[in-house]
Amino acid sequence: MGKPTGFLEFARIEERYELVEARLKHYNEFVATLTGDEAKTQGARCMDCGIPFCNNGCPVNNIIPDWNDLVFKGQWKEALDVLHSTNNFPDFTGRICPAPCEAACTLGINAAPVGIKSIEHFIIDKGWENGWVTPQPAPFKTGKKVAVVGSGPAGLAAAQQLARVGHSVTVFEKNARIGGLLAYGIPDFKLDKAIIDRRVKQLEDEGVTFRTKTVIGSEDVPDGIVNDAKEFVSAAQLNDTFDAIILAAGSEVPRDLSIPGRELKGIHPALEFLIPQNKAVAAGSYNPLSANGKHVVVIGGGDTGSDCVGTSNRHGAASVTQIELMSTPPEQEDKSTTWPYWPVKLRTSSSQEEGCSRDFAVATQAFIGDGKGNVKALKAVRLDWSSGKMKEIPGSEFEIPADLVFLAMGFTHPVASLLESFGVAKDERGNAKATTEGEGCYATSANKVFAAGDVRRGQSLVVWAIREGRQCAREVDHYLMGSSTLPR
Repeated sequence: MGKPTGFLEFARIEERYELVEARLKHYNEFVATLTGDEAKTQGARCMDCGIPFCNNGCPVNNIIPDWNDLVFKGQWKEALDVLHSTNNFPDFTGRICPAPCEAACTLGINAAPVGIKSIEHFIIDKGWENGWVTPQPAPFKTGKKVAVVGSGPAGLAAAQQLARVGHSVTVFEKNARIGGLLAYGIPDFKLDKAIIDRRVKQLEDEGVTFRTKTVIGSEDVPDGIVNDAKEFVSAAQLNDTFDAIILAAGSEVPRDLSIPGRELKGIHPALEFLIPQNKAVAAGSYNPLSANGKHVVVIGGGDTGSDCVGTSNRHGAASVTQIELMSTPPEQEDKSTTWPYWPVKLRTSSSQEEGCSRDFAVATQAFIGDGKGNVKALKAVRLDWSSGKMKEIPGSEFEIPADLVFLAMGFTHPVASLLESFGVAKDERGNAKATTEGEGCYATSANKVFAAGDVRRGQSLVVWAIREGRQCAREVDHYLMGSSTLPR
């Protein structure tokens, strides 16, 4: 604890955003990292609690008080080493994690919590700036080969951990670019794709092999799931070639809305808009699905919906409306009943701040057409949640103009044919069935096949994917070698 009275002396400093009118003109990141002095001040606010709840609030169990103290002392490289000891990719989480660690911060009980995420962002950017993030190739090879299916954060974390203890790792990705939804689902203005590319280069220098445009297990990829694959590798081929297989393909099947009018043109799952946009930014071209001049309605109030809002505004949408089934959350949580857990409260994303009409406790009953096969409006009804159950309010029906509708209601489960091709048992939600604790954790019902990330737990946060990738890597290493030196 570098400054015992720091939490009394210093206020929280937020990262600065580029002005809305300026950032709407481009797709670049617009959040400025803290300065060195600001980071030191924020580090000084950490109380080094006897029980650091932030550690457990963080899914990867970052050793937060330690690197806060090192930042306060200006020991940037040492802080980076501590940060990397638990998190392979703080450059991802420091940008897009919602920071459950801050919700668990003890200072947050009666004051603004320590700006943990902004400090993490500062540390990793400082590390890249000074050339401290370097490849860590294994000093020896084990002769064991591991296949990782999926190149999102879970797959990348598992691949890096296993390569660093000497296994030969091949990552298979059905799309053209490595990164999974980090590369394709998250807009560039939230995560510059060069951030992913430099990590991919690090992994390659550590011995990881990447095979893109390759679909695994089954060529039967459902419609609506982006697939650039030119090559197919069967489950049998993978089983014959590799000593262990990790399924880390994510949860990709979008939740649909089966109501009258769903067949109308202009209604799209969110990723049908977001993925082409990321490809267009990379190619310097235009998204074939344009929101310019249109009345856009986004159904779903989460991060994916917010990404649709921000992208629509950059297209020049005439209006953007975002609706959500649940009631309006409270502006301030009751910390006496929620801390140190993640609280339900009203949050406004940077994209929503850029221009968005939000409406809560609304259900869509039907899509209304223009007589020419295109959507022109939504028929909606207001909901009453006072009983704890969803009830439609009689007589509250209304219409929302809509030229373009994005369904951002989450994802239901991984592609079933992938799991079935390996003979992996599924849980009641359609995810790969595997435990996370005890002997044989992360192992599926199929011999030498493991599962980690959203393919196992269902849609979740990037930080949870990194945690599961790391833990799964340790179990695979133990399976192959009889013991493991990898951290859990």
